[in-house]
Amino acid sequence: MKELSFYKGKKVLITGHTGFKGGYLSALLSSAGALVTGYSLEPPTDPSLFELCKLESDVDHIIGDIRDYEKLLKVFKEKKPEIIFHLAAQPIVRTSYREPRLTYETNVMGTVNLLECVRETDSVRSVLNVTTDKVYLNNDEDKAFTEDMPLDGYDPYSNSKSCSELVTHSYIKSFFSDADAPRISTARAGNVIGGGDFASDRLIPDCVRAAERCEKVIIRNPASTRPFQHVLEPVTVYADIAARQYDEPEYADFYNVGPELSDVKSAGELAEIFCREWGDGLETEVRNDGGPHEASFLKLDCAKLKKKLGWKSVWNVEEAVKKTVQWSRVYVEKGDVRKELFRQIEEYLSDGKE
Repeated sequence: MKELSFYKGKKVLITGHTGFKGGYLSALLSSAGALVTGYSLEPPTDPSLFELCKLESDVDHIIGDIRDYEKLLKVFKEKKPEIIFHLAAQPIVRTSYREPRLTYETNVMGTVNLLECVRETDSVRSVLNVTTDKVYLNNDEDKAFTEDMPLDGYDPYSNSKSCSELVTHSYIKSFFSDADAPRISTARAGNVIGGGDFASDRLIPDCVRAAERCEKVIIRNPASTRPFQHVLEPVTVYADIAARQYDEPEYADFYNVGPELSDVKSAGELAEIFCREWGDGLETEVRNDGGPHEASFLKLDCAKLKKKLGWKSVWNVEEAVKKTVQWSRVYVEKGDVRKELFRQIEEYLSDGKE
């Protein structure tokens, strides 16, 4: 991994900085000395990691909609960012079934707006568009997706992220192919867990809420298999990709970002790990609510990431759950969650060096 000291003094723009991943990325890069501007809607949940950890103090915090091209362009012109991380999105599968138009407007036209702003801003050197592992045509076969497989997400969320990938590919070929053009990559990350995720319709936040209320953890689809990883795994990969391609264009590419295949777990297995780690007699209960279609099997082949960046996972899934429980217990017990956030970042980076 390229040393995070690279970011000291660099002008960075993060869209979606008030979200779960965006909050962790903001904390990571600001602690490395980056000059971070965040552009996002208000935090998407209440409570939120962003507000609980007082991350507004670490970034130039701008409230704005990624669909508002004129406002976004004004931010680009004023802040003159060098490095862009595009995380602003409607990220929930079930929400995309209820609000498909909002999902496509945000995830597709939001990407178009961002890349148009890049075209209009000479300062930009490096761009990373964060999509999802759900961009692939998924027939629920027991195989790991590689980056050259067809893109065709099923539900509006997954499909809109497939479209975001295709928009990015077109812009690279149409407008950013010259040697001196900004370097642009996409990152297709697996399901992330970690302290401070309060989203609805996500397994680990549901586990934390159940533990807080001393209730059973309700699991909708216990057999659904996903590449679960701690949020600091992809976030540090994002930072590494953007830093490397800043000076070395051969790193600009399309990357899967997921855990070791041994850490691909079913929802039922992950919930059981959480219950064991939390203790207090916490139990699970299967209760299928007959919700909309979601793929039952998803696994990523991350050989390209390992080969090109020399990447290795730092925390396995058990350790990821342990860190999630540690942060969540600090929150439940009304402790210093900001201190715990930055402590875990330091611990992750230290473990990575080892």
